[in-house]
Amino acid sequence: MADEVILLDYWLSMFGMRARIALEEKNIKFDYREQDLFNKSQILIEMNPVHKKIPVLIHNGKPVCESLIVVEYIDETWPGENQLLSSDPYQRAQAKFWADFIDKKVPGPTRLIWAGKGEEQEAGKKEFIEVLKTLESELGDKTYFGGETFGFVDIAFIGFCSWFDAYEKLANFSIEAECPKLIAWADRCLKRESVAKSLPDSEKITKYIPELKKRLGIE
Repeated sequence: MADEVILLDYWLSMFGMRARIALEEKNIKFDYREQDLFNKSQILIEMNPVHKKIPVLIHNGKPVCESLIVVEYIDETWPGENQLLSSDPYQRAQAKFWADFIDKKVPGPTRLIWAGKGEEQEAGKKEFIEVLKTLESELGDKTYFGGETFGFVDIAFIGFCSWFDAYEKLANFSIEAECPKLIAWADRCLKRESVAKSLPDSEKITKYIPELKKRLGIE
């Protein structure tokens, strides 16, 4: 009997994009179910009663929540090809460190960029550039964060790159001017079929932000 794989997700979410990319990397067929985060479905509430957030991977009726945990679960459950985490304990630890760094350091300042204005937005832009420079330093001259192989840290960060166009236009700056190696890395990632299929169009995101702010009650 074939595995039943369902993904509860939201097109705009860089966290949901992680799950989509991981499933595509493993060539896993899945039932994508778009969620309205402003009117949460019964299945989302049942499958993630603690946080009531996407993404939720439902594998043979069992839910797995939180995006990085979902990616790790996918990697361990379908180990056959395109390993996303190294088998080396130290390399795995390093990858998890940087993925955790992304989750702790990126969402805060980027929200200030798209949802804030004035000094608040400027502070968010400054902090975000510092975070990007730290990530660029870690990337160095490697093809991907893990070396020659696309993997866990790349998946953790690449979804944010679909928002870069919006960040730049809203806060009037150039990420490529600040971090050219990071943009070159993003371009390499976007050439992968799994990434290209999973990331929404940048212009679509930029155009949708006013509507998102309206729905969130942000002036």
